[in-house]
Amino acid sequence: MNVAPAWRKPAASLALLAAAALTASCSTAGGGNAAGDPAAPGATTSATPEAPVVKISPAEGSAKVNPDKKIVVAAAGAPLDDVTVEAGGETIEGRYNADKTRWTSKTPLKPSTGYTVTAKAGVTTSTSAFTTAKPERSLQIIDVTPNAKGETLGVGAPIIVTFNQPVTSKATIERALKVEAEKPVDGAWRWIDDTKVIYRTAKYWPAHQKVTFTAGITGIKAGKGLYGTKDYTASLKIGAKQISKVNTRTHMMYVYKDGKKVQTMRISAGMATTREYTTTSGVHLTMERGNPVRMISPGRKKGDPGYYDVMINHAVRISNSGEYVHAKNNVWAQGRQNVSHGCVNARPDQARWFYDTMQRGDVVEITGTNRELEWNNGWGFWQMPYSQWKKGSALSSAKKS
Repeated sequence: MNVAPAWRKPAASLALLAAAALTASCSTAGGGNAAGDPAAPGATTSATPEAPVVKISPAEGSAKVNPDKKIVVAAAGAPLDDVTVEAGGETIEGRYNADKTRWTSKTPLKPSTGYTVTAKAGVTTSTSAFTTAKPERSLQIIDVTPNAKGETLGVGAPIIVTFNQPVTSKATIERALKVEAEKPVDGAWRWIDDTKVIYRTAKYWPAHQKVTFTAGITGIKAGKGLYGTKDYTASLKIGAKQISKVNTRTHMMYVYKDGKKVQTMRISAGMATTREYTTTSGVHLTMERGNPVRMISPGRKKGDPGYYDVMINHAVRISNSGEYVHAKNNVWAQGRQNVSHGCVNARPDQARWFYDTMQRGDVVEITGTNRELEWNNGWGFWQMPYSQWKKGSALSSAKKS
């Protein structure tokens, strides 16, 4: 019997071995197939990057949001490309942080208003629609004086702001009040009471310029349940520097315009037999005018000694204690002696000139009597030193316009 050598394999076995070797040489290191089938055990894959996440506060559907709340947009996974906030066709401004992963609104929100926020970061776009709460009470400015249409003001003019509601958060509201002048000058607010605040400059306004007052109080919290609901803007025109100097001892009045003397007037002041009949000394401001003005003796009834009830022409008010510069046809006293009940009277033609020339806020400096004008008598604000005036501000330091 012929026997094949032990080292010789059958042809079929050799074919199987060759196929096995070829398969091994084409395998991947992880044991997958040559086509890289991801379903094969040990196959490698490339991960799909996650989309950036954008979060908006207040969240979608929020209602009764406090107007003083900030809108905050935060992104993770990519910087913010764009943030827009709209309300009633208006857009709200904001600021980004250094790496643009956070956006915060700059200004308070309007009460009782719907807002829509749209934010984009990479492939992600997020939105939020919310509404702000209706305040329990609405704060608005109901008057700014002096501020008549087309009015030109004197260099001593204050800005007197009156609110419709008592303000308890005075510092917060005061920060929202801005005064900008073409010729800047230091100035400060002083609260007279909870509804009235007055702006006065440290020195007289520089003449011939425009001053803009703005009150961005919308959304500002002024007290418990009290929010500003309407902004206010006023454009004020400062005219010539008109200063009148009255000396009750020499019975003379001189009017200066931009440093030049433009009128010399003989006058008669208060007779000074009582305090009531004594003209006040100090820095007065022209407040209003009338032609004629009815003047009635204060604290007296008809038939009492010293009682009067008269109509006076071309009268310019300079205090709240009944003092005017006005016309009086008593030329025998003007320039010679004081015979009035406290007013400064002048020859009718000159009084009319003063009446026609006057700007509210013009300065009338009176000297010669022992009765000082009180700082809160009319617009006697210049009677208070500025260092004391600015202590009435709710803020720690005076503002610069």
